[in-house]
Amino acid sequence: MSKLDPLPGLSPYPLHHFYDEMFASEGSVRPHYKHVNHMFVRMSPEELQAKQHLMQRRMMEEGITFTLYNPAQDQPMERTIPFDMIPRIIPKDEWEKLEAGIIQRVTALNLFVHDIYHEQYIIKDGIVPRKMVISNCYFRPEMAGLRVPGGAYITTSGIDLIRHLDGNYYILEDNLRTPSGFSYLFKGRSLMNQLFPELSFSSSIRDVERSINRFLSVLRSLSPSRTPDPVIALLTPGQYNSAYYEHAFLAQQMGVHLVEGRDLVIQDHKLFLRDMNGFKRVDVLYRRLDDDFIDPLAFDPNSLLGVPGLMNAYRAGNVAIANAPGTGVADDKAMYVYVPDMIRYYLNEEPILNNVPTYLLSRPDDRKYVLDNLGEMVVKETSLSGGYGMLIGSEASKEEQENFRHKILAEPDRYIAQPIMSLSRAPILSEGIMSPRHIDLRAFVLMGADRKPQVIPGGLTRVAMREGSLVVNSSQGGGVKDTWVMS
Repeated sequence: MSKLDPLPGLSPYPLHHFYDEMFASEGSVRPHYKHVNHMFVRMSPEELQAKQHLMQRRMMEEGITFTLYNPAQDQPMERTIPFDMIPRIIPKDEWEKLEAGIIQRVTALNLFVHDIYHEQYIIKDGIVPRKMVISNCYFRPEMAGLRVPGGAYITTSGIDLIRHLDGNYYILEDNLRTPSGFSYLFKGRSLMNQLFPELSFSSSIRDVERSINRFLSVLRSLSPSRTPDPVIALLTPGQYNSAYYEHAFLAQQMGVHLVEGRDLVIQDHKLFLRDMNGFKRVDVLYRRLDDDFIDPLAFDPNSLLGVPGLMNAYRAGNVAIANAPGTGVADDKAMYVYVPDMIRYYLNEEPILNNVPTYLLSRPDDRKYVLDNLGEMVVKETSLSGGYGMLIGSEASKEEQENFRHKILAEPDRYIAQPIMSLSRAPILSEGIMSPRHIDLRAFVLMGADRKPQVIPGGLTRVAMREGSLVVNSSQGGGVKDTWVMS
């Protein structure tokens, strides 16, 4: 390994206290980053800023946006998602372990969802408490005994991982309802190929483009009609949704219909799309809105986004819905604690990847420990995602800590807590200078009727753009990086 070059683009760059993806503790460049490091350190800050501005312009021209909602503002703010040009690189052997662990986890989670809506063996055997399932806000009694096309409840999932100071990866969260970020993965690679062709094409990295076709094949495999060319529609809440760009991008790339609830109608327990020629039957619905909103007759009667009668067509076996309603019961943050037990129970295997240590605040001992150490904890509301309903003790004021203390004592079942983990860091370009930021990794998994999970190579590296921050969520102002898996 070569020593860190004292060039303008690298000074200063503190390396202590955290695992850095590009640099070892003594300042040497990790072997799999040598090529990338060599190119970036030889570009002047002015050249790097010019590239960054070009990338931002491309993103604006192509409408690659994300909508931020701030309670202090009357109107949501649409912006380009911050995209950093220095890729995150994962060596081949490291990725193979991650891939195996993620496949193991999603396989067990899919078996769990099937089990709780059918025999409930895991509850009867005392592995998971009945109350935790039945009282879960994402548990859908309407799904009990229902046959899901192909047995694939979790067609798409986003598994969030972090690397700790010890160099090991840990699972942070499972996103199993309507995971987002696919488009930024694919578009990020496309932008890197355009702006740095000499870098991306001279590096031996796994391709992600073919995963779009794999995505389409997975959705096709769920079709209950078994027609050779099933009709697939992507159901979006509409253009004001924060991830609408992604919905439009995926529909266009896969060649499927982009629809809102008002474009669909149920007739004779079948789902139809209104088009210029009348009605076209839909075989597979890839929905990007939560259960509550997909059918006002079955769930929230006030929903204007869904399709009245959709669940009747689903129960009749005339349409597939991806992801299946009710999968949210498995990505609840309290249920996360039991996933290692699910792996042992259903697969008779030890987990390949570990959870972050987690405290259930419904347990008196856990609650006391967390309240005594609130300044060293991350407290999360179990049913929320996107960085909402969360307290990072080290960044919170005494008043904020006290407010959360009262919330926990009032409704302990609603919260879990985890020790503040030392998320690994990677360099970003800030005004033409390399600067360290904390990152995590969202790995995307696809599962079709064969129930064999496939992990898209690399996933999406999310970046806390504010120096020292641990919050990487796009909804909280985080950015992204292209993620390279070495082949």
